[in-house]
Amino acid sequence: MKLLIAEDEKSLNDVITKKLTHEGFSVDSCFNGADALDRLLYADYDLAVLDIMMPEMSGTDVVTNLRREGKQTPVIFLTAKDTISDRVAGLNLGASYYIVKPFSFDELIARIMAVMRTASGSVTNSVTLGGLTLHTDSHITELDGKEITLTGKEYDLLEFLMINKGRILSKAKILSHVWGYDYEGGDKIVEVYMNYLRKKIDSGRDEKLIHTVRGIGYVMKVEK
Repeated sequence: MKLLIAEDEKSLNDVITKKLTHEGFSVDSCFNGADALDRLLYADYDLAVLDIMMPEMSGTDVVTNLRREGKQTPVIFLTAKDTISDRVAGLNLGASYYIVKPFSFDELIARIMAVMRTASGSVTNSVTLGGLTLHTDSHITELDGKEITLTGKEYDLLEFLMINKGRILSKAKILSHVWGYDYEGGDKIVEVYMNYLRKKIDSGRDEKLIHTVRGIGYVMKVEK
């Protein structure tokens, strides 16, 4: 998945680029709107993350020119401005999301993945991996066609894992997303709940879905 990051604040640009690269994305970056437009017109990107206030050309002008040329590259706007009129203007230009600074990196990742699912036409109210299906609207979980019962926290954990299926998630990332940044109980709780899920999902099945990546964290994938 190839992304373009256009953000004139170098420190933020560097952080976003490094973190997205670490997450497995192919990332190009630039620091002004004119450069962003040039890259988007003459190269194929799966998604662009654009700051609105940039030198030479604003993020909104980049998108206006991009659409005029017939390019429909999905866009996420970053901005320090948070008014209803700004949001409406950005969305009317065809932006998929409008993220207000400061933002959490997990939020950016979630928005990127949501845009990619939309662009691929795979947006549904369910997520499937192997014989496991998670219905995100009703919170019903089915394994091999049969409903399984999960507690609220088990569901929250499984949903985060399923949305990020195929990606290795550290215990720290899971803890902060599922239990919140202010949770003070330590990351042992992650192991406890992963064991709960394993008993309900992987126990007695040849096709294992929850995997430990030693020294790093966990990943959801099909493996026999």
